[in-house]
Amino acid sequence: MENRYATLKKALAIIAFLALWELFPRIGVLNPLFVPPLSSVVTTLRDLYSNGELVKHTLVSLQRAIYGLLAGILVGLPLGLLLGGWFPRIQQATEPLMELFAQANPVILAHIIIFFLGIGPSARIFIIGWLCIWPITFSAITGIRTVDKTLLKQARSFGLGRWRLFLRVILPAAAPSVFTGLRLAAGYAFIMLIAAEMMGASNGLGWFVVQSQESYHITRIFAGATVITLLAVVTDALLRLVEKRVVVWNAEGSEDYLKLKGATS
Repeated sequence: MENRYATLKKALAIIAFLALWELFPRIGVLNPLFVPPLSSVVTTLRDLYSNGELVKHTLVSLQRAIYGLLAGILVGLPLGLLLGGWFPRIQQATEPLMELFAQANPVILAHIIIFFLGIGPSARIFIIGWLCIWPITFSAITGIRTVDKTLLKQARSFGLGRWRLFLRVILPAAAPSVFTGLRLAAGYAFIMLIAAEMMGASNGLGWFVVQSQESYHITRIFAGATVITLLAVVTDALLRLVEKRVVVWNAEGSEDYLKLKGATS
């Protein structure tokens, strides 16, 4: 019942926002030259879809965002697992360096990135991937460091070896935090699209928004931003769905985890 009520409130909030978006520019609360009504944006989206322009740019940007997110996962997840304290020697050797790298803004370092990678797809994917690495890394670190210490002591008393303890207890317990980092990284991937696609790109939603801004096509700017937002929302929803299935399976379905959790409760 509570979940339905929360869902209803969210739906009503979205409907109210869309209604105000349509109403305010029409009654003069917002200047339609700067904030066009929702219906105008929807009409622009329909036209862009009809001529194939929207689909072309969306597919390109979606590919870049996914590649960047996957790069962030492939680098950030192992880093987080290593720096979570489970491997103290590796942690002590690399943690200060990782904290330094995390403060490096890829947009500020754009000229250095272009120098090494050029202005092709690799540079754009690198920028997106760099921003995705850190929420995944730090969420994995937090997940491992906040595992119930009583659970770990109980696991050792059952005679679980180091690797089995890590794979069957630590990872399932840290999975919710890891997925939080994945969802944050997915959002960052789409946020960085505009900045990444400013680097010599000739297609993509970010490029489309920038080009529309330069030619002062306001409805096209809002159309591109709306599609980017929708992609981020859909990606987050998909990750939530995967989290509900995978986390429950790993944590609650792990035989070792269930025994230990029952023994400590």
